[in-house]
Amino acid sequence: MITTLQERLGELRASVRRAIKGKDDVIELALVALVARGHLLIEDVPGVGKTTLAQALARSFHCSFQRIQFTSDMLPSDVIGVSIFHPARGEFEFKPGPIFANVVLGDEINRTTPKTQSALLEVMNEAQVTVDNHTHPVPRPFLVLATQNPAEHHGTYPLPESQLDRFLMRLRMGYPGRESEKEILRVHYSRENFENDVPRHGQLEAADVIEMQREAEEVRVDESLLDYALDIVESTRQSKQLSLGVSPRGALMLRRAAQALAWITGRNYCLPDDFKRLILPVFAHRVVVSSHHGGTHNNSTQAEEILAEIVATTPVPI
Repeated sequence: MITTLQERLGELRASVRRAIKGKDDVIELALVALVARGHLLIEDVPGVGKTTLAQALARSFHCSFQRIQFTSDMLPSDVIGVSIFHPARGEFEFKPGPIFANVVLGDEINRTTPKTQSALLEVMNEAQVTVDNHTHPVPRPFLVLATQNPAEHHGTYPLPESQLDRFLMRLRMGYPGRESEKEILRVHYSRENFENDVPRHGQLEAADVIEMQREAEEVRVDESLLDYALDIVESTRQSKQLSLGVSPRGALMLRRAAQALAWITGRNYCLPDDFKRLILPVFAHRVVVSSHHGGTHNNSTQAEEILAEIVATTPVPI
């Protein structure tokens, strides 16, 4: 049964689709990340709409939005904020950084150094920032939507496994189909077009998103589906082709994503297809291909091929 919140989420999706042509699957998975209380990593070449997707998603509901353009000279304090001493009052005052927003776009996250990348570890896992022994919670809902260039591009610092594990999913935008790209050329898409198609602050409030997240957590997951997910997780840990399998956090993220996908499609229960569809985007960035099998750091294509083989040979519950 479709609820009012699900109908309004459908309106949000339609709003984003007006800005992102021919990428319905990517848009749906981005909404899954939002409803599942996860974070999204989009990896692709420049110019395919990564930033536009993040901005369209942020504009589609009433929330705060910040964009961080990562560079090699950026410091952790540029992201999380800094404590400033006021001599007159004799005390420190915390000045929040751009991470304190409902939707944070981290553009080209792999162009900054590992030191600055690590500033995101706590906030992406615990939705809080600790500075000078004081803990500062970030607004809810909280979504980090990061983009990164492919690893072979110059001036990139590969994200460590601990950072990748914080992301619910990794997606690729890919080039649009010919008809979609022709439509982009036909309308001469501009900033004005974008603001007309995706007006700032849609019908959803931040509280509505929090309620969506709560309802998605109540979606039923049969024990057989949990066993199915764990069979795949265990296979990644035992595979000789992988030097690092899926973590317990990864298994939990798959369950949450499957619940969110089921909720978005109007069901209060999960199906095996919910899990199967999400295994590659949720797991591929969490595994590392063994060097004995020609793997390189974060070789996403090889990882997806190995995961696809594991999924194909794992019995699906009936």
